[in-house]
Amino acid sequence: MFDPTQLRTFLTVSQTLSFTQAAQRLGLRQSTVSQQVRRLEEATGRQLFARDTHSVTLTEDGEAMLGFARTILEANERAAHWFAGTRLRGRLRFGASEDFVLTRLPEILAAFRRDHPEVDLELTVDLSGPLQEQLAAGRLDLVLVKRHPGRGPADARGGRLVWRDRLVWIGSERTRLDAHRPVPLVVFPPPAVTRARALEVLERHGRPWRVTCTSGSLSGLVAAAGAGLGVMAHAEGMIPPGLVRLPARAGLPDLGEVDIVLLHGTRTGPTAPSGASGGAAEALADAILAAGDRLYSSAPGTTPG
Repeated sequence: MFDPTQLRTFLTVSQTLSFTQAAQRLGLRQSTVSQQVRRLEEATGRQLFARDTHSVTLTEDGEAMLGFARTILEANERAAHWFAGTRLRGRLRFGASEDFVLTRLPEILAAFRRDHPEVDLELTVDLSGPLQEQLAAGRLDLVLVKRHPGRGPADARGGRLVWRDRLVWIGSERTRLDAHRPVPLVVFPPPAVTRARALEVLERHGRPWRVTCTSGSLSGLVAAAGAGLGVMAHAEGMIPPGLVRLPARAGLPDLGEVDIVLLHGTRTGPTAPSGASGGAAEALADAILAAGDRLYSSAPGTTPG
């Protein structure tokens, strides 16, 4: 028998690849997180993480434990809902950044609807900036967005880190850049996080650039990049099919990291959620956090070098 608390901690560390970040997300001390992982490793008789002073990575046994841990926790959750005798109800307005449309987020939402059939789930897909504006205006209850690491007091608004990713340059396998010509960019419109970071980094390194395609649709950007119109900044764990990470020899500067976070809104007035309906946003947030590793993979579509 595996302890669900230890499994939940294991999943959180596997998503953040950081004992410190996992402790902050779980509201525990880092020593407690380390102790729970150690006890789970003792229970399995296997090492689940390879860790040193600089990094944390899943071992082969840790990768195998991911599926088992999710299955056990999901079964526990369904049993708890069944025997608690309470059913969540109400309207839940959820917003997700455009990037997540091509991930397995739809599977997570489908499972949530199956488990909570009396919740009216409304999905809004947009860029991270506009979604946060709608959240602040009270038009959304929960959003899954990208954000610059360390910017914005997410915790003060119920924000939780789902995972931290690297931003990388991606494009067609046939992409070849001329170091003497401006970097051709395929970008979301402002104030997109990836657009802002790409321009900021190129300006800082003195690299000239030109925008060859602007689109509010990820499919539009993917089509443009796939056609060789230019390169785009994108989260490494969510590289769309058909595009690849550009190799180091392309000579583009490092883009740094990006946080994938869940932010809660606050509704006031006659439409404010209460009772069971007030827990719908929390329940969906928990479902996304528990299955966060399904939204990304280690480095799909990458090219070494």
